[in-house]
Amino acid sequence: MTVTDPDLGVEDQQLSLSRAAARNLATTTKSAPQMQGISPRWLLRSLPWVEAKGGAFRVNRRLSFAIGDGRVTFTSVGHEVRIVPQELAEFVLLRGFEDEAALTAVANHFEQREYEPGDVIAERGQPVDEIIVIAHGKVGRTGRGEYGDEVALGTMADGEYLGDEPVLSGADKKWTFTARALTPTTAVVLSRAAFRQLADQVDPLREHIAQQLAHPTNPANKHGEAEIHIASGHDGEPPLPHTFVDYELRPREYELSVAQTILRVHTRVADLYSQPMDQVEHQLRLTIEALRERQEYELVNNKEFGLIANADLKQRISTKSGPVTPDDMDELISRRRNTKLILAHPKAIAAFGRQLSSRGLYSPTTDVEGQQLQTWRGIPIAPCDKIPVNKNGTTSILAMRLGEEKQGVVGLRQTGIPDEYEPGLNVRFMGIDEHAVLKYLVSTYYSAAILVPDALGVLENVEIGL
Repeated sequence: MTVTDPDLGVEDQQLSLSRAAARNLATTTKSAPQMQGISPRWLLRSLPWVEAKGGAFRVNRRLSFAIGDGRVTFTSVGHEVRIVPQELAEFVLLRGFEDEAALTAVANHFEQREYEPGDVIAERGQPVDEIIVIAHGKVGRTGRGEYGDEVALGTMADGEYLGDEPVLSGADKKWTFTARALTPTTAVVLSRAAFRQLADQVDPLREHIAQQLAHPTNPANKHGEAEIHIASGHDGEPPLPHTFVDYELRPREYELSVAQTILRVHTRVADLYSQPMDQVEHQLRLTIEALRERQEYELVNNKEFGLIANADLKQRISTKSGPVTPDDMDELISRRRNTKLILAHPKAIAAFGRQLSSRGLYSPTTDVEGQQLQTWRGIPIAPCDKIPVNKNGTTSILAMRLGEEKQGVVGLRQTGIPDEYEPGLNVRFMGIDEHAVLKYLVSTYYSAAILVPDALGVLENVEIGL
């Protein structure tokens, strides 16, 4: 072909077919549609899935006498914090006491105190003459070891308390440990003298405590479950105890939750532009990926069944300093048998790696489904970006036992549903509307259950900053 433009010289003549024209006759090599929001979704991959026929799953447990969650709740106005009066029933000797006027009077007698890091809140060997409730902050407890050395006894955080039984009962006891603020800490304190004066004026309060002291709660094991009486180590033919295993009268039921969306594809697109790639198929694939991401988010964060919100508060611990250390990880996994998975935000895993490097330690990796995961004590640490990072730069780390046979954490779903596309997920054709648009209802049904409280532990207040 000769170029007719007179301004072009011989050197500017086009000697071959242009690329723009050639592409009209060529089939472009292309990728399938990509999606940046796809994550590894280790929680969905690791959970053992249990069939929830009827859309619900009931968790039957032994009868437990534990009442409350073990932490006191506060309200705040500016810098002032106040105990919610009904939360005082968390104290052992006030359990079952429902006189709101008396509880409000007790709550009003608490005084707020502020502590700086290093300040002593309670000192070993001194009389227990105050109830101390941590409103905000982190407190470390230390005691005397067998050989006179100082040993760490753990940390306390928001809502935990000290000294309630000796002060309420009037018993003369001394602190067996020293409690010291690790961070700026706000606490509310009720003195023994203030409570005695109040109890003398409020007859129902005094009578309730006297009854609790005279008739202790039903015998229970260290987990709060009703005791099973057993005789052992005896000789001869003594009378054997009679017993039975009691169950909870109102066991918890987990109903399957749902994530849904309506996928719309124009018939013109489906008819004319589905070669070499099926447009409906790829639209559906990316929609399912988004639903699975939402499913994992809900399993972590949902208030009704999410792992973080439903972890037993007695299975929650705080880091000893700020960043997660090997000591913190050991404390976390030691609280349950047969821990199979640790779940952490990628930034928390990086922070843990920095702590290991600073101590000259190395965490080996293991192969899980063809991918290398960091481990601690042989337990895989899987990344999960659905675990929230708070505004103050802290997050949580979850450790769990898995499987129904291990009394662990399980995922719930129902398979065999109509128009099932994947296990627990279906795609239902809804027809074509007046705009010639195909519509598909895409739904996934799921939930999660913690079979016994110690199946899941949470390490809180994990700082991820450099």
